Amino acid sequence: MAVGFSAGVDSTFLLKVACDVLGEEAVAITTVSASLSASEKEEALSLARFIGASHRLVLSSEFDDPRYTENSPRRCYFCKSELFRILRREADGLGLEAIVYGAQRDDLGEYRPGMEAAAEFGARAPLLEAGLGKAEIRVLSRELGLPTWNKPAMACLASRIPHGTPVAEADLARVDLAERSVRMEGFRLFRVRARGAEARLEISQEEMGRLADVSVRRRVTQGILDSGFTSVSVDPRGYRPGSGAVFPDIPDERG
Repeated sequence: MAVGFSAGVDSTFLLKVACDVLGEEAVAITTVSASLSASEKEEALSLARFIGASHRLVLSSEFDDPRYTENSPRRCYFCKSELFRILRREADGLGLEAIVYGAQRDDLGEYRPGMEAAAEFGARAPLLEAGLGKAEIRVLSRELGLPTWNKPAMACLASRIPHGTPVAEADLARVDLAERSVRMEGFRLFRVRARGAEARLEISQEEMGRLADVSVRRRVTQGILDSGFTSVSVDPRGYRPGSGAVFPDIPDERG
């Protein structure tokens, strides 16, 4: 099988089990474009080596599709269509029968247009077929010694742009740099949402207290501004999955 490998909790566990069962007949495929952060690309390379998996980085072309860049609520459908097109091509070239990805039981409760694309390309979701949810996958990952067992939820950089705002590669590069600066301050679960040159920082409620330290808040704000943004606001509600679809007006830290 060709495994769509993003270096997240689910796809890492899937790749580990696939390699344990199939050996060299399991190949990890990571698609690379402006929507993949530099840190996640490096982690994908590192995790594949850790697992001992055959691993390919393949350039993807979702940015050539105006239906993707217009950033409607169906953006993920067009992105995943490109992913599964690549997986099918790579699998056929390697003589592999199946293409698989890391969807799991908890994904069924969310709007996931990418699963529609998966069905169209005949992609299998072994974790979902096994009835596994995120909590179980984390426990099993820990038992297998995978460093991703407690990794925070991740998503492509395009998810930082509110629906209706076109996705531009320059904006995603700015987000990538900004999130790297926040990560260097030790924060684990956060997002830098973007609307043009405006940035909105969401940090998990468990970590929000650290921003009460004026020096930490100043460094975080300056790091985001140094990434190319002209203003920064901190969302007092904290990190919320899926909140990138909107961009509420919140007072800036600095304009």
